[in-house]
Amino acid sequence: MAINALRTPEDRFSVLPAFSYQPNYVDDLDGYETLRMAYIDEGDKNAETTFLCLHGEPSWSYLYRKMIPVFTAAGHRVIAPDLYGFGRSDKPVDEETYTFEFHRNSLLRLVERLDLTNITLVCQDWGGILGLTLPMEMASRFTRLLVMNTGLPAGDGATEGFYRWRGFCASVPEIPVGGLIATDAGSAVNMLDVVAYDAPYPDNRYKAGVRRFPQLVPVDPDMPGIDLTTRARAFWSNEWQGQSFMAVGMKDAVLGEKSMEVLRSFIKGCPPPMKLEQAGHFVQEYGEEIAKQALIEFGL
Repeated sequence: MAINALRTPEDRFSVLPAFSYQPNYVDDLDGYETLRMAYIDEGDKNAETTFLCLHGEPSWSYLYRKMIPVFTAAGHRVIAPDLYGFGRSDKPVDEETYTFEFHRNSLLRLVERLDLTNITLVCQDWGGILGLTLPMEMASRFTRLLVMNTGLPAGDGATEGFYRWRGFCASVPEIPVGGLIATDAGSAVNMLDVVAYDAPYPDNRYKAGVRRFPQLVPVDPDMPGIDLTTRARAFWSNEWQGQSFMAVGMKDAVLGEKSMEVLRSFIKGCPPPMKLEQAGHFVQEYGEEIAKQALIEFGL
C-alpha cells in the first residue's frame, strides 16, 4: 500500500557550505517501495571498515559533518542515512506511520541492501534507540560501537528532562528544529547550520516525524518496542564481543551522564566514557575530537 509522503525540494539544500556531500537514494527497500531514503556514502567503497552513522530527532545526517571527514581521512567508508521523515528522505504525512518497527526495519533493510560488513555503529538519540537493536539481528555484520547520548529504554521510566521534552513536542504548534539545536549546541553551530537543520522542513506539514518521535520512546510500560529494547539489553550484556567507545555531552538534561552510565552497564566491556563538559545533547557538534579519540581507542 502506498504511503502518502512529502519530498523536500532539493533547492532547500542548496546552501550547505559545511556539508558538500552528494546524497545517494534508495527507493527499493523491501517493504518501503513507495518511499525514497537518502544516505551519504563517503570514503573508500572498498574500505575494510564502514562507519554507520545514525542520527536522531529532530536532526539529520548533517549532524555528522564534523565526524565524517575524520573517518574518511583515516581510510574508512561512512554511510549516514536520513531516517524517513528527516533530512532528504521522504516524509510520511500521517503521524501514525511513524512507529518503532517502521524505522527499525528500514535500517535493517538498508544494511542488507548495501551489504554492509565490519560495521562500526555510530549512534546518538533515536539513532541509538533504534540502532542498538540492530546488531542482535545481524551480529556478524557489526564489530564496533561508538555510542553518544542515547539509551535503551524498556518501559522503566525516563528522566524528568525527557518528560518535559515529550510534553513540549506534544503541545507546541510547531517545533523550531534549527533553533532547538542551536540552543543546545551553543557556539558549536552558526546561522548557516541553523538554516541547514531547518532545510528539510519547508513548512509544518513536513514535520510529522519531528512531532511524533518523542511520543514513541518506549519509556512507559506496554509501549511498542519494549520487547526489542529488552532483547537488545540482553544482547549487549551477554553476547556482544566487539569494541565499544562512549562519549557523553555533559550538559544534556535528557540523556546525560547518569543515563549514559545506565546504558554503559548494559554494554559488555564498555570502558568509562569520554566526557565533553561543553557539549549538550547534540554531542556530534563537538564530534571531531570524539571521532579522533575513537579511532585511537579502536586502533584504526
